[in-house]
Amino acid sequence: MSRWRPPPPKSTAIISAEGYAQLEKELREIWEKRSEVTLALGAAAAEGDRSENAEYIYRKKQLAEIDRRIRYLQKRMPSLKVVREAGDTSKVFFGASVKLEKDDGDEVVYRIVGPDETNAKKGWISIDSPLARALLKKEIEDEVQIQLGDNKVGYCVVEISYDMPSARRSSPV
Repeated sequence: MSRWRPPPPKSTAIISAEGYAQLEKELREIWEKRSEVTLALGAAAAEGDRSENAEYIYRKKQLAEIDRRIRYLQKRMPSLKVVREAGDTSKVFFGASVKLEKDDGDEVVYRIVGPDETNAKKGWISIDSPLARALLKKEIEDEVQIQLGDNKVGYCVVEISYDMPSARRSSPV
C-alpha cells in the first residue's frame, strides 16, 4: 500500500488590494528575518561540534521554515489577481461583508476574501469555503442552507456591504 495522496484542490487565486499589500509586507519582513537567522546560524556553526549544538540545529530548522515560506510567497504572489472593486453591489460577490441571520435568530457578519487573507478572528472567510460558495450571487432576503458535518444550518441574508469594515468574530455553527 502506498502513501501517495492526490494533491489538494487549488485555491482560488484572487485577493483584495489590502491583502496583496499585506503579503508584500510579509515577504519584505521575512527576508529581513532571514538575514538575522543566517547570522545567528553562522555564529552557532562557529562554536564547534554541530552534531550536539542545539542552537545550530534550531537555526537550521528555522532557516528551512523561512525559506519554505519565501518560496511559497514568491510562487503564489505572481499568480494572484487583485480585485479592486465589486461589480453589482446588490449581490454577494468577492469582498462583500454579509450580515446573516441564523435559523435560531442569531446574527453574524462575514467578509468574503481570498484564501490567502482569511482571518477567523475578524470573521473573514475564504471564497472557497462552503458558506461563501453558497452565498455567492445571493441578494438580501435570500436564504441558504449549508451542511456542516451532520448538521444543516440555514442563513438568511440581512445586509450586504462593500465598504470593507472589519466583521465581528463569527462562527458558522
